[in-house]
Amino acid sequence: MHIRPARRGDLSAIVGLFADDELNVPIQPTSEALNRGYSEAFDAIEDDPNNRVYVAELHGTVMGTFQLTFIRQLSQRGCLVAQVESVHVHSKLRSGGIGAAMLSWAIAEARRRGCIRVQLTSSLKRLRAHQFYERLGFRATHKGMKLFLLPA
Repeated sequence: MHIRPARRGDLSAIVGLFADDELNVPIQPTSEALNRGYSEAFDAIEDDPNNRVYVAELHGTVMGTFQLTFIRQLSQRGCLVAQVESVHVHSKLRSGGIGAAMLSWAIAEARRRGCIRVQLTSSLKRLRAHQFYERLGFRATHKGMKLFLLPA
């Protein structure tokens, strides 16, 4: 397995991983507006040196993805924090080590960049994911809250 920055050509496979998630709203990847939204988001992320989407490739096929963002904070003497988002592994390959490899890669990159911590959020409904993150050393130290400004 190989973890690498995502390329525009991976976008269809990445959206397919989102659609493969039982908690996501059904995705229609053929919608022109939806595809344009994903493309515009991908371009904006790619243009930001502190933000990147990665994929896990197995035998040339994208089997997992995550987004890694580096945030400079004013607190704690201007610390750098790594934020992991949108961790997805193909449903048929879960519990096979792909997610652990992706998170281990993200943690190593955060260390390399001098971050004081790696943080992530996970839906309250994802009990198996919580156990997975805890096995990797993550701890539920804060209560996260969201204010939705637009419908998803």
